[in-house]
Amino acid sequence: MVASSAPGRAAEPTLFGAERRVGVLLPLPLPEPYDYRVPPGMDLAPGDVVAVPLGPRQLAGVVWSHGSGAVDGAKLKPVAHRFDVPPMTEDQRRFIDWVASYTMTPPGQVLRMAISVPAALEPPRPLLAYAAKPDAEPPPGFKMTPQRRRILEIVADGPPRGAADLAEAAACGTGVVRALAEAGMLEPVLLPPTPIGAPDWHRPGPDLSPAQAAAAAALKERLAAGAYATLLLDGVTGSGKTEVYFEAIAAALAAGKQVLVLLPEIALSAQWLERFARRFGAPPAEWHSDLTGAARRDTWRAVADGRARVVVGARSALFLPYRELGLIIVDEEHDGAYKQEEGAIYHARDMAVARAHIGGFPIVLVSATPSLETQVNADSHRYLRVHLPGRHGGAELPDVRLIDLRQDRPPARHWLAPTLRKALAETLAAGEQAMLFLNRRGYAPLTLCRACGHRLQCPNCTAWLVEHRLARKLQCHHCGYSAPMENKCPNCFEEGTMAACGPGVERVAEEVAELFPDARTAIMASDTLFGPRAIQEMVRKVADHELDLLIGTQVMAKGHHFPMLTLVGVVDADLGLAGGDLRAGERTYQLLHQVAGRAGRGERPGVVYLQTYMPEHPVMQALAAGDRDGFYALEAEQRLEAAMPPFGRLAALIVSGEDEGAVDRVAYALGRAAPRSDTVAVLGPAPAPLALLRGRHRRRLLLKAPRGVAVQPLVADWLGRVEVPSSVRVQVDVDPYSFL
Repeated sequence: MVASSAPGRAAEPTLFGAERRVGVLLPLPLPEPYDYRVPPGMDLAPGDVVAVPLGPRQLAGVVWSHGSGAVDGAKLKPVAHRFDVPPMTEDQRRFIDWVASYTMTPPGQVLRMAISVPAALEPPRPLLAYAAKPDAEPPPGFKMTPQRRRILEIVADGPPRGAADLAEAAACGTGVVRALAEAGMLEPVLLPPTPIGAPDWHRPGPDLSPAQAAAAAALKERLAAGAYATLLLDGVTGSGKTEVYFEAIAAALAAGKQVLVLLPEIALSAQWLERFARRFGAPPAEWHSDLTGAARRDTWRAVADGRARVVVGARSALFLPYRELGLIIVDEEHDGAYKQEEGAIYHARDMAVARAHIGGFPIVLVSATPSLETQVNADSHRYLRVHLPGRHGGAELPDVRLIDLRQDRPPARHWLAPTLRKALAETLAAGEQAMLFLNRRGYAPLTLCRACGHRLQCPNCTAWLVEHRLARKLQCHHCGYSAPMENKCPNCFEEGTMAACGPGVERVAEEVAELFPDARTAIMASDTLFGPRAIQEMVRKVADHELDLLIGTQVMAKGHHFPMLTLVGVVDADLGLAGGDLRAGERTYQLLHQVAGRAGRGERPGVVYLQTYMPEHPVMQALAAGDRDGFYALEAEQRLEAAMPPFGRLAALIVSGEDEGAVDRVAYALGRAAPRSDTVAVLGPAPAPLALLRGRHRRRLLLKAPRGVAVQPLVADWLGRVEVPSSVRVQVDVDPYSFL
């Protein structure tokens, strides 16, 4: 298909070189565009999405530039055709180049995230639906089963519907629908593609408190300025930050702009989507990994042609082809889920700031516990801080109390201290709700043999297998390997000697059932809830008080509002502090602060108990005292003394491969070739904490430099000095967040 025109093409000049060649960037790990010949009668401009031959196959790519001229024009292959989609904007092309340069990723690999749905490049197909066919009689021998009669009743009372919708409504398979159509009992009709809801910014929002109204006015003032600015919406949990930035979304829509809202996890979206629909009368477009292929195709196309005015999604939503993007919201901006660790390694929050800067529009970072990087930028006035100091509606922050497990010990082979047990009993007796938090899925993190000491380990990773007793399996949480639970030791073959060590949420639930057999309890973890609908149903049950006690992981720690939940107990508050990670204290504080924030959000006051063996630790002391700013000041002082981020720069090299010897040879060669000076140091090579991951051996090197040093040229020169065989991969992680 050759398109004669495409929406928005007038924005870019047509490319006419002497040989009519263009550089086309392909969605492959390629460092630069490939030259192609423009056939007669085809006009192309930067940003046009085209199909081009590459070897025996044909790929979609984007016209990036004039041709380089490096290849003889007679040898160039022609562009096959141009897709009838709006061209990629100059801002987005600049953004892709910037991300590639900053993360040291080939531009084609970054482009792959932007044209991730090849099916969306073709015109949307009409939807085949089925309508009632008046006076239709079943043909001879055609049996009218109850399911077939039910489908006919459904179409008789409503508009045409697709086969999948009819089958779901009638609780049958789509084959039943097709059989009715083939028998002439249904009328096939073609419907236009599914429309995208249009949020109505005219709809009035809820009454805002004076503090909320002032914060909303500050955001709208920056929007009206029509220029880049990064704002930190800094408010305690329950302060109504979402309603404040909804006002900014309404202002952006009124100005004719598209809006992107980034959420760290799809688990946070259930209540958020309901609130958005109530405020704007229609849901936003969604973008995340749980979407069907058809939904991804429709959403990508709607974003590209401007029909999707508000998009809410995970980090990859940042690379969608927005035509009129004018505002980005990054909710829970501190969350580690914004860091992409595979493929193109990037931090979505930082890349979103760059996207707003390139586009010349505001971005709002939202958090009750901002990252230290964001705190420092706000303190130095690079970012504008908009503060919400109190909870909305007069609710008080919960009282945080420490349980010293050295003194207040749980009974043997149990995990809840007497003080927490008593608080749970009193809360349930009062008809209120409670939550127990443990950031560890499954029943037990380790299973060992009492006879020989053998520990069950993943064959593909340096990790123990986690027992999931409800599913009766052992699983690796890093690569997904699973094995059935066995009563016999695989090492010494003794029967009945395998023992579970340590607690997971399933084991805590077992203890709760023993203590409170009449309590209505549920486990909320990523491996017990599959998809947004399951999470939404769980949230509804808690909100409607169909559950008394919720036991779960970080899936339930943030973003949810439960008015009757007055008690939160953290089973192991020390869990995130082990391992010596640079950000261990910061991350633990943020997570536990968010967990604590679930308590007392309604009219009844809340209390939080943190079980810890280290009550004197600065994280525990800051949480108990409610001294967030004091904790951040201490954390900043320690980072500054060590010249660590955000007061220094880091870049990591991760060397991996299936052959351990080859990995070591490359790692040591990189160590010998490492750049060193009075200001730049390189640590390693050393085995990664996960020295074996998914069957690949891993070694790490870490470059440390002052804040003002551009680490990318140093790393590029460093890599250029070492020959890396094809069996070994070297990944670059600029500004690493994880050191596993």
